Amino acid sequence: MHGEVLVCPRDGLRPAVALFHGLSDATRLAIVQRLSRGEARVVDLTGALGLAQSTVSAHLACLRDCGLVVGRPEGRQMFYSLTRPELMDLLAAAETLLAATGSAVALCPNYGTGDGMTTTDETKEARA
Repeated sequence: MHGEVLVCPRDGLRPAVALFHGLSDATRLAIVQRLSRGEARVVDLTGALGLAQSTVSAHLACLRDCGLVVGRPEGRQMFYSLTRPELMDLLAAAETLLAATGSAVALCPNYGTGDGMTTTDETKEARA
């Protein structure tokens, strides 16, 4: 035991935690879903999602920093796309899991939405 470095078993989960945290926002999920149909510009995303340009840009930056989205410049425009098709497999598996658990996840007292549409912050505010 002397001289051994003990590694916390949770350390190996950090990349997965970062991935799921990057996907834990409804706006980022909506952007990913839209990009699953093909590349798009910020203006395309703002129109499709009904969000401000600054909001879309901030969430794209997060997804880009996580390595999930890449931008391709063309002239003065930037076209965004998903970096890995496996991301859509992950989301499809999540939808299958959600369908199998019914409303259990939405009703979760820690992260649930109660109705499946309320954000975690709104849920916390409602409990306060």
